[in-house]
Amino acid sequence: MMESPVVELLEAEYRRVWDRFSDEFTFRPSTSSLKWPAIKEPVPSVTWSLAALDDDPEHERLDRLVEVVEQGLTSCIGPDATLLALDWQHTSYRFTPRGVGGPGQPAWPLSPYPDGDYYIYLSEDFRTGSFGHPWEYSLCLFGQEFLDAASTEVERLLGRPIRRSPALPMPRYEEGLIQVESADPARTAAEAEHRTGRDVWRAGRRGACGP
Repeated sequence: MMESPVVELLEAEYRRVWDRFSDEFTFRPSTSSLKWPAIKEPVPSVTWSLAALDDDPEHERLDRLVEVVEQGLTSCIGPDATLLALDWQHTSYRFTPRGVGGPGQPAWPLSPYPDGDYYIYLSEDFRTGSFGHPWEYSLCLFGQEFLDAASTEVERLLGRPIRRSPALPMPRYEEGLIQVESADPARTAAEAEHRTGRDVWRAGRRGACGP
């Protein structure tokens, strides 16, 4: 049991966690679209562009996205379980989701929205979480229970995914109807690449600067 609902990772723990993440997810930070996605996206996972948030002057869609991700993560871990909140090359945290975000409680550390840095939420077993990519301007959610809890509302907020893990079917959107077909990794990679030039421009317009 932690003494505080949010604690900073000390140096040794920080290095251990980041080393494990880099190894298990093949993390490759880069501003180059040729090296995206920046992780080996887990199975199952779904990745959305964050472009829909550009047309959100009151930040209502962003606020709802953050709420959905936080609620989804909280719902699929145990009552006393902890999550990791990782900020690349910056202070990172371990926290208890049920001990943050409420009246009289500290705020959630970081955010699912990658505000100029890679922001990552992870369960302690590394099987569930989110990965926010500031240069691709995208959000990947992974872990089946988490996806079951959050993906429908996230898709309503952000639109169609740009990628799904190969084990998941890709929906076909035709004349207002959704049909399901098997995912084609080559096609989905090509579709993602088509979007990357536009997303880099958006990241630059936001004043982002990469590693």
